Amino acid sequence: MVKRAGRRFVVLATVPAAVFLTLGLSGPAVADGGKGYQIDLAQLNGSGSRGTVMLSLKGNLLTVQIESEGMVPGQPSAQHLHGSTKGHDFHCPDASDDTNRDGILSNTEATVDYGDINISLTTSGDTKATSGLAVERMPVADKKGKVSYERTITVGQDVVDHIKDLHVVQHGIDRNDNDKYDFEGAGKSELDPKLPQEATAPTNCGEVKGAAVGSIPVGAIETGGGAPQPAVVPAATMAGAAVAAYAAVAGAMAVGRRRAAVIPGRTQSTGGAE
Repeated sequence: MVKRAGRRFVVLATVPAAVFLTLGLSGPAVADGGKGYQIDLAQLNGSGSRGTVMLSLKGNLLTVQIESEGMVPGQPSAQHLHGSTKGHDFHCPDASDDTNRDGILSNTEATVDYGDINISLTTSGDTKATSGLAVERMPVADKKGKVSYERTITVGQDVVDHIKDLHVVQHGIDRNDNDKYDFEGAGKSELDPKLPQEATAPTNCGEVKGAAVGSIPVGAIETGGGAPQPAVVPAATMAGAAVAAYAAVAGAMAVGRRRAAVIPGRTQSTGGAE
């Protein structure tokens, strides 16, 4: 059953250190005028996934820390900051977004609610929307299905001004519980029939409190209204990137282990959404 994501906002400076220790996260530095926020990730697609995100802003530097569990072991998880920097209303999806009633909330169905990709939360390289399915640069879950991620990136002033209108979504489900993305669990992806739906469907979502306080949505996907359309990244572009990425992870667990060996579970780097 698809459940609506919980919403909770915390000014990190007021959170006891014990809370971060319990979550496996250290509170981002928010001194010298910095601001910090917490996002709780709640499952989508009955994935059982959950997690906590810490965002901290200091000038135009955004530090993102994620600790999540219930992910597909050994598999990469595409993850992004979705939403609008134009004051529009977006929020995490729920079961009502499964418009074809097939029991799977696809990325296209969910995009109507959570909006286009704003920042791709990669482990290295650029963080552009066009890197949304750069799976070879996304974090890989360990053998217990846990993902640890940390990265500091340079963001535009629009992100700084509208950070509370953005939210985090992680992707990748295991519908048939065989610890890999395949076609048996949920069929073909709506982005490209060569891809399994399990690789692209959202597994969790979480909002910064105040995400749904923008202007009344009008128009197409960027403004949260209209019929489902491709996200900021054209479908053909996303599908092409996804095909290449899926080829890289076709070995499922073996690929996950190789990536885990190359990219530490916790990544600290500095890049920019160029």
